[in-house]
Amino acid sequence: MTAGLEHYLVVSAILFCLGLLGVILRRNLLIIYMSLELMLNAANLAFVALSRFNNNLDGQIMVFFIITVAAAEVAVGLALIVALYRKRQTAHVEDLTLMKL
Repeated sequence: MTAGLEHYLVVSAILFCLGLLGVILRRNLLIIYMSLELMLNAANLAFVALSRFNNNLDGQIMVFFIITVAAAEVAVGLALIVALYRKRQTAHVEDLTLMKL
């Protein structure tokens, strides 16, 4: 039995849903950030699978650029989370809503 396009898209959808649940249900900034990265990687998996089964390299080129942007996003995002943690001594979302005042 070989893995078809449907299998890859189902795995991609499951990963995306797990990431979405992590963003919605969790309260820790690091967990939310990891869930966002999981969603991004699920989209990358779908791009690569569609590109592979259509014999077209456009999806794989798109993934290369997405990974490049994600690397910069990780650097900036983690720097912001570390700065917020140093200022507030917490990484919970509820505690950061007080920064509006």
